Order: sequence, then structure tokens, then C-alpha cells
Amino acid sequence: MNQLTDTGRRAPATAPPQVARLRRAISLFFALDGFVFAGWVVRIPAIKEQIHASAGALGLALLGVSVGSVATMLLTGKLCRRYGNHPVTVVTAALLSLSVALPPLTHSALHLGLVLLLFGAAYGGLNVAFNAAAVDLAEAVRRPILPSFHAAFSAGGLVGAGLGGLLAPQLSPLCHLLLLTATGLVVTAYAGRVLLRTPGPTATGQRPRRDGTDAVPGRGRAAVGRTRLFVTLYGLITLCRVVYLGYALTGLGLANVFPVAVGGAGALAGPHGVAVASTLGYSGILLGPPSIGFLAEAYGLPGALTTIAALAALAALLGRVVGRGRVGRRGRRRAPC
Repeated sequence: MNQLTDTGRRAPATAPPQVARLRRAISLFFALDGFVFAGWVVRIPAIKEQIHASAGALGLALLGVSVGSVATMLLTGKLCRRYGNHPVTVVTAALLSLSVALPPLTHSALHLGLVLLLFGAAYGGLNVAFNAAAVDLAEAVRRPILPSFHAAFSAGGLVGAGLGGLLAPQLSPLCHLLLLTATGLVVTAYAGRVLLRTPGPTATGQRPRRDGTDAVPGRGRAAVGRTRLFVTLYGLITLCRVVYLGYALTGLGLANVFPVAVGGAGALAGPHGVAVASTLGYSGILLGPPSIGFLAEAYGLPGALTTIAALAALAALLGRVVGRGRVGRRGRRRAPC
């Protein structure tokens, strides 16, 4: 329990050991996700040659990853509510590790697409489950730790891509992806044991109430700060005209927007909110490239990319409105009768 200091303010709570263990374990799952996915992407050219697929057939087969992810995310939200975020994280991580070894066993674009549906389902399910677990932990410690988990995902992706580039000339796709499977199962067994044995934030009683009535001083200002970050980054993206700087700002903006959006959705609606936010995000990944292609053909590439800037500005405006609404509602709840 927090104690009052001499100044009358409430001292920050000391994180119990299980919080640190959970944070490390969840970070490992984020890193594993990026590592496995990047390792698979490196071997796509070799798989294309193996199945003798045209560029169009390969594109349709690769669509299986996005379709499988989007189709599974809302279901995963329901499973998390029923069985808990931690068990679903462990199961989907094991499925992802096993399914990544299947593409080298296929011999046609159709078979590859079906296999990638399974891979995408495991990938999407894992993303919902570990994001929900991360949101719960962030609420328990009352600190903005979600970006650190997504940094672990990026680090895992960098390692997976770099290692894949080194191994590609030395190993066949099957041997390489089987190595990913073995690595994934080892990490899942180690981090999963921690996840399953360590009580979650709800069980330890540290999770704050979602109605905001237990708000502590400065918590509302932190929410406003995240919203300002969201607006500022998106504003920079829409105004920048220098190509390389624009790419850098786009990456910086997306890296911060997704954790903030998922965290807000999880705070409002738990695993279901995380599932909805993830589904919308991956639907954008699924629909974005063909939409930009059609727009570029009709209006040119600059005109097509302008729509992205316009949508980014709209998202920033909505974030501002939502942030003000949440702060206003907190103020009304705290006002004396």
C-alpha cells in the first residue's frame, strides 16, 4: 500500500517482484513475435522459387497472413476474456512457432496460402493476447511502459532479419525455419512458465478501476501528454516534405501511435478493446496497399499519398477530441456535489 510522505503526497508504489518478472516475460514474447515474423519474411524469395509461383500468385498467397490475422483477432479477444491473457499468449506463441516451419513443405501457391492462413491466425492471436497482457501490466504499474514492449518487438525483428540474411546462403528454407521453430518453442517454454505461474495484475489487486474514480494526481496530465504526443507526431508527418526525414517521422509516429492506441482501447474495454484496435489496424494493413495502388493509378502517387496525410491529420484531430473528453469526464467525476 502507498504511504503518505511528509509533504502529504502519496508516495509511488514499489513494483513487486512479480511485476518485473511479468514485464520481462511479456517483452520476450514481443521480441519472439518480431523475430519469427522477420525470419519468415527473409525466406519469401526462396519459397517463391520453390513453388514456382508468379508474382501475382505469390501476392495472393501472402494475403493469407493478413486474412488469417484479421479473422482471428476478435475471437482471440473473447478467448482472453474467458481463459485469461496469459494462457492465450502462451498457446498462440507455440502455434506461431510451429506454423512458421510449414511454408517450406508446400509445393503450390494454393497450399502456401492455406498454410499462411494458419500462420496469420497464430500471429494475429498472439498480437492481441500479449498486447492485452501488456495493457494490464501498464495499468497495474501506472506508467507508460507499452512502448518498451513494442521496442522489444522491433529489436526481435531486427535480429530475425539480420540472422536470416546471414543464414539464407548457408541453410535451406526448411532448415532455417525449423531453427526458428526450435527457438520459438524454447522461448515460449521459458517465458510461458513465468507467465502462467505469476499472478496477473488483476489477481494481485493492483489494477486501477476503469471508471477513473481512483485517479491519482498527475494521471490526467499524463493522458493529456500522450494525446499531445500523438497529435504532434502526426502533425510533423503531415507537414514534412523532405523524403528521408518524412520516412523517419512516419516510423517514429507509427511506433508511438500504436502502443498509445492499443493502451487506450485496452483501458476502456479490456481484451475486447485490444482485439478491436488490432483488427482495425491489420484491416488497414490489408486494405491500405491496394487502395493506394488504385488511387495512384487514378490521381498519381503524390495525390494518393496525400490521402494518407489527410487521414493522419483526421486521426490526430480525433485523438485531441477524445483526450479532451476523457479529461472533462474525470473533472466532472471529481467535482464535489
